[in-house]
Parts: sequence; structure tokens; C-alpha cells
Amino acid sequence: MISRVRGRLVSVDTDRVEVGAASGIVYGIHVPLSVFRRLPPPGAELELLTAYVVQDDAPVLYGFLEEHERALFHRLLRVHTVGPRLALGMLSAYRAGRLARAIAEKDARALMRVSGLGRKTAERVIVDLADKVEDIAAAEGRTGPEAGRAAEAVAALTGLGYSFAEADAAVRDTAGDGGAETSEEIVRRVLARRTPRKR
Repeated sequence: MISRVRGRLVSVDTDRVEVGAASGIVYGIHVPLSVFRRLPPPGAELELLTAYVVQDDAPVLYGFLEEHERALFHRLLRVHTVGPRLALGMLSAYRAGRLARAIAEKDARALMRVSGLGRKTAERVIVDLADKVEDIAAAEGRTGPEAGRAAEAVAALTGLGYSFAEADAAVRDTAGDGGAETSEEIVRRVLARRTPRKR
């Protein structure tokens, strides 16, 4: 399996790039628009995290700049009605964190803005993944340890009866106070300030 490709960006198209590795092999890799917009100019060195998918007996590589993008792509493929092309389209329409939030918040309308994604598929994605993308959604806009703490705190709060939207908003509000070094401290602060509504 090819999990990363590191080398020189040889050519760029809106949904496909070519990366020349030091070995002399040039890899053709499909990328979503959310990744394409952040690529360096041709000739620059880069590393893409890749997903290796076999379609119609032919191997295809999909590339991403961040691990949570690739993780969300893999999770989308677990939905019976979502293939690689549609998953790439979803990640082209939205950055990974925003897409995960739409799924976690069960926002079918936002999903239906993706070309080729109808109501039934949007609802299937929500049913299958709403509780499986909260870590990516909670980490949106955060980096490093802060993202991990936020995701853990949101998960703990949803286990205590908060909806994802309530837990995420509470964690974001509390994080603005500063000083919380652990997810447990964030949860304690939230519980001291708020009472969850019944679902």
C-alpha cells in the first residue's frame, strides 16, 4: 500500500497532480479542490498523504495534505452509497472540518449542496457517520494538542447528554477563557457553567 508520496510537484490540474519521487517514478494523484487550492507551485517539493483505492480493478491514488482529511475520506467510503468520486466531491465542496461539522450536526441541506449528492445519500451519510466524525468536527480551526483536547472534551460531553452542537459550542466558549491544559479541565469548566438540555 502507498500511504505517502514525497517528491517534486511536476504538474497540476484541478483534480489531479503528478508528483515525481526521488526514485524516478511519477505518481498521478487525485486531489479535492480543498487540497488543490493549497498546493505549492509546480517544481516545489511536497508530501501528500495518500489513500490507495482499487476501482474497476485499477488502483487509484487520492492525496491529502493533512491526516484528518484522509481520515474523513476513508470514513466517507464506509457509507454504502458513497464512492471515491463522491467522497472527493464532498471534500472539494467543503474543508474537512466544515464537512465533518455538517455531518455531526445532521445538516442534510449543507450536504445536498455537493454536486451529485441527493437527499437520500445525504441522510445515509448522516445516519452512518454523525457520531463517527465528531473528533474531526471538534478539531476544526485548531491545531496540535489543542485539537486533541477539544475533541476529547466534546466526546466526553456528548457522553454526558449534550448534543454535538451543544458540546462543541460549550468547548469553544470555554477554550476562549484560556488556561485549560487537559480535556478533563475543559469538561469541568463546561459543567460548572452549563446544564445540558435533554435530547
